[in-house]
Amino acid sequence: MARFSARGLALLLPWLTACSAPAQNKPAPPAAAPAKAAPAPAPVAKVEEPVRVAPTRPVAPVLWPTTTLRGADYVSLRDIAKRFDLKATWTKADTVLKLGDARGPQFVFEANQKDFYLDGLRVFLGTPAVLHKDSLWISLLDVIKIVAPLGRPADHAAQLPATVPKTIVIDPGHGGADPGTLNPKLGLNEKTLTLDVALRLKKILEPRGWRVLLIRDKDTELSRDKKKDLLMRDEFANLNQADLFLSIHFNSAGPAVTGVETYVLAPQFMLSAGDESGDDMTKVAYPGNRLDYANLAFGEQLHRAMIGGLKTSDRGYKHARKAVLRMLDCPGALVECAYLSNDAEARRVATPEYRQQIAEAMAEGVANYAAALAALRPAAPLEPVKVK
Repeated sequence: MARFSARGLALLLPWLTACSAPAQNKPAPPAAAPAKAAPAPAPVAKVEEPVRVAPTRPVAPVLWPTTTLRGADYVSLRDIAKRFDLKATWTKADTVLKLGDARGPQFVFEANQKDFYLDGLRVFLGTPAVLHKDSLWISLLDVIKIVAPLGRPADHAAQLPATVPKTIVIDPGHGGADPGTLNPKLGLNEKTLTLDVALRLKKILEPRGWRVLLIRDKDTELSRDKKKDLLMRDEFANLNQADLFLSIHFNSAGPAVTGVETYVLAPQFMLSAGDESGDDMTKVAYPGNRLDYANLAFGEQLHRAMIGGLKTSDRGYKHARKAVLRMLDCPGALVECAYLSNDAEARRVATPEYRQQIAEAMAEGVANYAAALAALRPAAPLEPVKVK
């Protein structure tokens, strides 16, 4: 049986009837296009504008009081605490502000930092929290697209897929002439490890009733043109009417860095992780942005399961405009499972046992996301009793 985090169930069940999602001072996402006919089962070289989007229901706007700071609209964490019936407490004067109580979520924000903690999970904002008067303030966009839907997921149920997912496309990163990250000392390459984890994940999910499709099941690329290769991975998912897309990778950084990072598509106008100024892509509403709230929910469950299952360093749940996420017609996430540039972590990844743990943690995250959607769905009306 799929397990869903205790925090998630505690938040969802009291709010199953809520159906408002914030939409304030930001352009609405593009309208969903008509559903496509039955797709071909394999990727094609031609990349077209995706036309399928998960169904949503109408929502009512929620307005947040704002103050202009640094030329943008910001919301006080004290107002967020009030909306969520939480208590705002300084744990370090004018620096660290905690929102929480015995029943609800626990948020911890720090002045001038992009990351915050939600029930112990490290989550990144688009812009840092700002100290102003007697509170910390975060951007309106971060409230609408990250903090509010994570804190009150049921308030945004109307913008989540109406059906529980059944088909998942798994993307083993790189392949063929593209080896990905290397650890020459240990003789490891990313493309081999991602494929191994993907095959293990497939074996776990299929007995649980999932339809699992792999972008590749051997050491090959979809195209020698790297840009085309990445776009064809999205197209494969779209043609096969996927309900979820999961891209598997291994990371590289300084030799001391370890842990897991999880990415979903950055909403329109939000800065990507590591970006301080934005570019032309920041202004674009990509097809995947029609599913910002579903992306967020999927990524949270996946990252929480990876951190909990692997007991590894939390490098953060982040937003970025990864090429394999931009053109999707279904919720998608990309996971950097470990750092091959760290020899100790790479040695663990080199063992079949650890790669099995990675696959099991991913399967747990996928199952928890499906459980979250099921918990948010309204109960079916009872059939009227016929009196004879």
